[in-house]
Amino acid sequence: QVQLVESGGGLVQAGASLRLSCATSGRTFMSYDAVGWFRQAPGKEREFVAYIGWGGKNIEYIDSVKGRFAISRDNAKNTVYLQMNSLKPEDTAVYYCAARLPQSGGYFPRRVSWYNYWGRGTQVTVSS
Repeated sequence: QVQLVESGGGLVQAGASLRLSCATSGRTFMSYDAVGWFRQAPGKEREFVAYIGWGGKNIEYIDSVKGRFAISRDNAKNTVYLQMNSLKPEDTAVYYCAARLPQSGGYFPRRVSWYNYWGRGTQVTVSS
């Protein structure tokens, strides 16, 4: 059974940093074509944050986190990370990790429906 488990969230002040981790079991990250991070604030739709492709060369970010967040993957540890620096109150949300199996269907890493597996999320709260 495939599982994605996020960790590393917490309550921090504006300007602080957090590193989120996404660990997988049941499959290795090498078997996924792509891994993404999404977030969902109360009353809002789930939104794309960052994506990393299989080889780690294809990376995308939502504009609001460019220069502050960095996604990376450690295949040996079966973990994908989201380093979040200079956090702002508007970054407050539940952050979800998602993974996609190799398959046809186009290139849409910013779409929720493009991914096959999801974690349960980790809360990030940034106070002003």
